[in-house]
Amino acid sequence: MKPFFIYLLLFLPFLANSVNDGVRTVINLNGTWQFDQTVNAFPPAKFTRTIPVPGLVHLATPKIDDYSKFFNRAEKVVAKDQHNLYNIDYTPRYSWYRKSVFIPKEMDGKEGVITIKKSQYVTQVYVNGIDLGTSMACYTPIEFPLSKTIKYGAENEILIKVGDRVWLPSEAAGGTDKEKEHYLPGIWDDVLLSFTGNVRVNRLLVLPSVANKKVTVKAQLRNFKPAQIFYGDAMSDSVTLEVSVAEKTSGKIVATKAGRFAAKRDNLTEAILEIPLSKFTNWTPDQPFLYLAKATLKTDKDISDETGKQFGMRDFTRKGKFFYLNGEKIILRGTNVTLQRFFEDPDCSNLVWDKEWVKKLLVEYPKQLNWNMMRICVGIAPDFWYDIADEYGLMFQNEWLYWQNHGWDEQIQKEYTDWIWSDGNHPSIVIWDAINENWDDYIGGQLIPELKKLDPTRIWDAGYMTGDQMSLDEMDEPHPYQGVVNWIQPGANRDIYPLGDLDFNPAIMQEINSAGSAQLVNEYGWIWLWRNGSPSKLTVEVFEHYLGKNSTPEQNWEFQAYWMQLETEWLRSNPNIAGVLAFCYLANNYGYTGDWFIGNIKDLKPTLTLDWFRHAFAPAGTFINLADERYVKMKEPHQPGSNLLFNLAGVNNNPATTSGKVIIKLLDSSGKTVSEQTNVVKLQSFLRTDLPVSIALPTQSGGYILVAEFTPEKGKPIVSRRFLKVGQAEKYSYFNLNPISK
Repeated sequence: MKPFFIYLLLFLPFLANSVNDGVRTVINLNGTWQFDQTVNAFPPAKFTRTIPVPGLVHLATPKIDDYSKFFNRAEKVVAKDQHNLYNIDYTPRYSWYRKSVFIPKEMDGKEGVITIKKSQYVTQVYVNGIDLGTSMACYTPIEFPLSKTIKYGAENEILIKVGDRVWLPSEAAGGTDKEKEHYLPGIWDDVLLSFTGNVRVNRLLVLPSVANKKVTVKAQLRNFKPAQIFYGDAMSDSVTLEVSVAEKTSGKIVATKAGRFAAKRDNLTEAILEIPLSKFTNWTPDQPFLYLAKATLKTDKDISDETGKQFGMRDFTRKGKFFYLNGEKIILRGTNVTLQRFFEDPDCSNLVWDKEWVKKLLVEYPKQLNWNMMRICVGIAPDFWYDIADEYGLMFQNEWLYWQNHGWDEQIQKEYTDWIWSDGNHPSIVIWDAINENWDDYIGGQLIPELKKLDPTRIWDAGYMTGDQMSLDEMDEPHPYQGVVNWIQPGANRDIYPLGDLDFNPAIMQEINSAGSAQLVNEYGWIWLWRNGSPSKLTVEVFEHYLGKNSTPEQNWEFQAYWMQLETEWLRSNPNIAGVLAFCYLANNYGYTGDWFIGNIKDLKPTLTLDWFRHAFAPAGTFINLADERYVKMKEPHQPGSNLLFNLAGVNNNPATTSGKVIIKLLDSSGKTVSEQTNVVKLQSFLRTDLPVSIALPTQSGGYILVAEFTPEKGKPIVSRRFLKVGQAEKYSYFNLNPISK
């Protein structure tokens, strides 16, 4: 027998030379596959390349023919607002994957299924020359039964054809992204073969309820026995579903439940068990405690299948304008990841599937930056990303790639429903995000209420739809982009955004304040840079306006960090906002937006923006309520020797009052402290505490930096800063304050 790798779900012991009758056996097909492309739908005469699975076509060796067109490193930024999906500069091709797999003789008599967790765009599977079927799903598992095609005790050829994005059918539930220019096809998540008895747990959805002290387990049972052929033949089979709940780390079983169900033949049957839990540990970002639910499916003869899912006991709800985690109010702080855009990045390589790199991205930096939340924006992530977030304590707003309208209602319902069945076990996913910056009457008015019945444990976001457009408006996603130069009407004051003024109250902020649902600001900024310090396609005019045409990368990074710190302070100072997620943490380096890293993204070297975010996103801090005077033009300088009156806005996301001291300093251009005072403060929980301050300005003209350094009784100093102009000076120079030393 040729060697092969077999493992069991839930880490059950297994010997390669023997098979446990009735227990699920899984063969992992990840690894190197043969690969090639064709311009027509016929397979290549021979395969001349290899490719890793999971991955996308850019990882093929040797490189695909149009590689340089997909990954063009621009030497100069050209301002551009959007891109038409169908304006393509490459030849659309079919991508072919082939692998030879040995299936042991012991699998004969079992029911086999091939699972491709995610593959884009339009996937067709052949086994030993037999067509198993085609799927247009790009973000949910593709599965086909394959028992009748297998040669047992022999090698089997698996051939998978993947189409190009321009061929995705009209009915497919896949949006377009007007800030993407290339949609890379490929198999981008795990590929598995699994073998069970003739009744299988096809899907398992574990839904916790902390408030009701129970777990609801929903299962889709797939009965492979033939449907009724003759009158009087059985139409279903009686099965027992047993579920045990155990602590993941210790293995201690804390609850069990069993039920009897009729599994309809050659069909799917839903089975539901409610399991009371008397004692348990809640899942939170600070304590991401996990459980394992093991489902055992028995027929009258033996065990037909056994599988399981990890989950966490956590409730994520909305009351009024705020979110609650396990019954306690929580303010969301974090950022966005645009993974589908990152696929276009010339430095993307295989990083998306490098678990250590992903762990650093999702765990190391967010913990340092006081983030508890990320939005996976315009497209979801490989399954193991959510596993990492489950294990280390990070919450997700999980957004489908639905920006511009695309798809037919029936197919959207099918794919969104499978999305919940596939990803709904992850405690890290707390918000399902159906639409980005758009409206759809069917999704918002009909589909979301139906999907809430399948999964009542999470909040739904429907883009720009609000309570007057849908019956169930749990949250809104306002995007208060400010200072966008090319949006300002000709002849208007081009300095209308008073950067740093925490009481600035434009129309969108007034809408946030008057809304009745939770307001999650999950995009803001419009101050993006590429990783070489150049403005992105959308921000060329912004940087030219504030810094001039010949600003250096260092000047751009410094300005971006200051802008994002002050805008974050502005949003976090509003007690009506339920969460603040900055845009964007990971993107395409040569795209319309950008992220906050320098150089090759594999190194994850942060810019000043990330360094200053530790202060702007601190759970408790005091923010200076003054408009900037360095970058915002037409600001008159202060009179030398005059008194400056202003407020500090105290913000506290902690559930209890936070006490500490604030040191207020004024630094001249050399970094010398010319004024200093210390105040003891108490910051009320979930409120804004305004603290009046008066300081005497120096008599010498020049550029100064005002610093408010809040140190809680337990914790590191949190710094807010503003640039001031005092008196008339030919040139205003400013001290470069280092955020790390603070």
